Amino acid sequence: MPGDVKDWEEMERELLQDCRVFTVSRMTSRSPHTGKAHPFYRIDSSDWVNVVALTPRDELVMVRQYRHGEGRVTLEIPGGLVDPGESAAAAAARELLEETGYRAGSVESFVARGAERVAEIANGQTEETVVELVPLELLRETLRAGRITSALVVAALYWFELESAR
Repeated sequence: MPGDVKDWEEMERELLQDCRVFTVSRMTSRSPHTGKAHPFYRIDSSDWVNVVALTPRDELVMVRQYRHGEGRVTLEIPGGLVDPGESAAAAAARELLEETGYRAGSVESFVARGAERVAEIANGQTEETVVELVPLELLRETLRAGRITSALVVAALYWFELESAR
């Protein structure tokens, strides 16, 4: 079939760096169209969760934290790596509690409803988060103003908006 896209054959892979939250590898793959080998670089990460948490007053529970990749403080929803053997839902609830001190009445599809502050923030040695409550009716304005810049967070909030409209 003309224009058919085929899989490339991976010939070898070399781990270049283990960065704790992700690994970087160099792969050599063969083109199915030319038969030539080409180098590519790949970043792999463990599973990750983000959680959209709402207080009983329809405020989004968000965190401000310094992101080394961006070189500045960002506004995000809580999230992090899923620990080995942990379910994604349990990881979402754990990250919400650790990063914000909030616990939700329910967590479904990573929307945590009825989130209330029940503990102090429990950051690790390389994290520092501050909670910021954003009224749900100001979410679009907050996004348009460029206060939320992480593509992962924007995608999660868009998914939340689509699901809320159902």
